Amino acid sequence: MSLRRAAESCLKRQQLQRLGNVFISQPADEQQIFQAVDAADARLEADKPKSPLDGRLIAIKDNICTAELPTTCASGILKDYTSPFDATVVRRLKAAGAVVAGKTNLDEFGMGSHSTYSYFGPVRSLAADSASRARSVGGSSGGSALAVSTGQCYASLGTDTGGSVRLPAAYTGTVGFKPSYGLVSRWGVVAYANSMDTVGVLANRVKVTREVFHIINGHDRQDPTSLSNPTRERIADQARRRKGLGQLRVGVPVEYNIEELDPIVRRAWLCTIEHFQRLGHKVVPVTLPTTKSALSAYYILAPSEASSNLAKYDGVRYGSRAEGPDKAGPDEVLYSRTRGTFLGDEVKARILLGTFSLSARAIDNYFVQAQKVRRLVQEDFNRVFQLPNALLPPPPQPPSPESSPESSRAEQDADTDRVDVLLGPTAPTLPPFLDEVETQSSVATYTNDVLTVPASLAGLPAISVPVAIDDVTRDSHPDVPTVGMQIIGQHGDDETVLAVAEVMEEWRAG
Repeated sequence: MSLRRAAESCLKRQQLQRLGNVFISQPADEQQIFQAVDAADARLEADKPKSPLDGRLIAIKDNICTAELPTTCASGILKDYTSPFDATVVRRLKAAGAVVAGKTNLDEFGMGSHSTYSYFGPVRSLAADSASRARSVGGSSGGSALAVSTGQCYASLGTDTGGSVRLPAAYTGTVGFKPSYGLVSRWGVVAYANSMDTVGVLANRVKVTREVFHIINGHDRQDPTSLSNPTRERIADQARRRKGLGQLRVGVPVEYNIEELDPIVRRAWLCTIEHFQRLGHKVVPVTLPTTKSALSAYYILAPSEASSNLAKYDGVRYGSRAEGPDKAGPDEVLYSRTRGTFLGDEVKARILLGTFSLSARAIDNYFVQAQKVRRLVQEDFNRVFQLPNALLPPPPQPPSPESSPESSRAEQDADTDRVDVLLGPTAPTLPPFLDEVETQSSVATYTNDVLTVPASLAGLPAISVPVAIDDVTRDSHPDVPTVGMQIIGQHGDDETVLAVAEVMEEWRAG
């Protein structure tokens, strides 16, 4: 299929799927899209494409800045805001010949697990047993995920703070990849929690995910959290020493087998484990004891960072401003009316939670303790992975040149306990119906992230790959054909994570 026909197909599907509320804004002139695609077709015929993405339509989550389309973050306070510049990831995609298909819907400022907390209305999955009972598409990158799964674009960008790319991927049957923290530039990405925000990729195939990742991966001097080139070289050296996959040691975290895990999800997890064993890979149970505290730590740290990041939205410097007097009463401040009017309830709740956690009387008992838990989560992962963390200095070597047989055996036993990747479910349940989501408590909603948050706290690469459920289960849930399985790797070992995901994908295709 030519690039022109592929673009026409995407645009037609966008028209047919408008009830899904996938896009917040789209290019006004389709002819500009076709001009860019026709130019890419000409380069392809001349065997001079800019990249594998040349002429492909890529959807962008609406918390990533674009100069040609508004950047609203699905919030009333930014409903009319247009950035004067493109984010680095958008600029790199355009330089590679990619065409922006539009800005996708999300939970306001990325805060949510079902893409329902949007000023522009919820994202709705139309693949349900009835038009009135749509299922959740996950969040907060639900629009980006649904755009891919319904063929409205070639691939899309999302952001992942605690699972916001992987959870929607699991719910929509797509591939969702969160790279290692620091590999992909965050410059031009509207911040939620700086220390965890990561630009991720959603696509229908791992190959496409890799293509997009290779384009947006790279050092950016404008982003202070971007990994330096020497660090990237150290990571590349580790990857070169690996010399292919070979026989993998696949770790299965016992703490991920939680009580709330749906039997269908658990069954798909066991089938995936058995598949790796049939291929000759070794499956090793591992323990990550701090996992049980990771979700609590995340919901202290992320709101704390958000309360600071969102303080700038006051209606004075930029963004929407409420009509009428700035103060509704003597006890209110300049921006209280504007923030009270234009920020959604979930955003307000997280700002309050974060502000309390950072207060003088609570910071030691909450924020500081959560940071300690985060360090323990990172240490848990470093202990089980065979590959060392490239961000940490190498461990000191013992000075003695000779070692006893007992110490050598102990070192070998320690090595055999280590693994190359971890395998577990992405989400504990199947995607719920939207009417069920409306009645869920905040705590129940937050538990959707329980299996994705640990990798985010540690900044590790993780990918969700759809795995088909068996025929018996499919009969009872005909509108949920797949379950998301998650592969987690050591920091910087992104290529191994993608390669293992391809192994799972080949099994699914077979």
